[in-house]
Amino acid sequence: MDIGGRSGEMEVFTMVAEHGSLSGAARALGLTPSAISRIITRTEQRIGTRLLLRTTRAITFTAEGEAYLRGARRILADMAEVEDAITDQGAPRGRLRVSAALAHGRMTIVPLIAAFSARYPAIVVDLMLGDEVVDILGGQADVAIRFGPLADSPLTARLIGSTGQVIVASPEYLTRHGTPVTPQDLLRHNCLRFNFRRAAPDWPFRVEGREFSLKVAGTIEGNSGEALAQLAKLGAGVARIGAFSVVEEVRRGELVVLLEEFNPGDVEPIHAVFVGGGAMPARVRAFVDFLVERCGGEGGALDFLAGVNGGFRPRVCKNAPGKPLL
Repeated sequence: MDIGGRSGEMEVFTMVAEHGSLSGAARALGLTPSAISRIITRTEQRIGTRLLLRTTRAITFTAEGEAYLRGARRILADMAEVEDAITDQGAPRGRLRVSAALAHGRMTIVPLIAAFSARYPAIVVDLMLGDEVVDILGGQADVAIRFGPLADSPLTARLIGSTGQVIVASPEYLTRHGTPVTPQDLLRHNCLRFNFRRAAPDWPFRVEGREFSLKVAGTIEGNSGEALAQLAKLGAGVARIGAFSVVEEVRRGELVVLLEEFNPGDVEPIHAVFVGGGAMPARVRAFVDFLVERCGGEGGALDFLAGVNGGFRPRVCKNAPGKPLL
């Protein structure tokens, strides 16, 4: 690689951050650790401040180093975007970095990737599954799938679907403990709950148009809807989790949707978020359009539980044109 210019120095710096070590960056770039060290030192001397604090065990960034890293990622992403916009005039091509939450990504986005890749073989899909929020403007991802209301930003979003919360239990659990027919019946059941700070301690319901919250209790808590769904399927208790987490289990009869007539209908939108504008690479547009296409009608990959248990209302995907979040 050309490391003579500032863009080369920025690439070296971002690779050190990505791999967490000089040796890791060296392997990725085909250089020696001493060469990486010299480049970092040269960058620090030119800027006039320390960017990295190096010990034999770890590398940490100074405040200036964090600022430089954010700027470097943004500049490198802008450079790649300009080059892609010039060369990507025919069939979409290049590397597409997609970020999605772990459970939702595994259940709904991963199944779409094979079909997308078959349609666009010149695009290399770099899929990142995790619950951290990536910096799209900083160049950490091209498209991110995000749940819930979106804060104002210069980014563009397209609505690709929606989901809601459902209460489920296994047939075996209900045989042993009975089926709750009113929300208050849950007070006699083992309720599986989330333990992260943003989780509401109570479960919301609507009875005759009036909404209220019920404080439930149980012997198991967790930070993963996928884990709570598995525990519910094993007969451990009753869980209130995202509908997308239990689509197949309900269809197979392994879980039963409960108390749907009391569901307050707290639907949560799902958006594809990206940097829009005229310079948007064709591969980004192709992927977002593909998500909308596959989510747009009944039976789509993100379509949720359809009419099971005699009254559950599905949270289906809906299409919407791209719009800035401002």
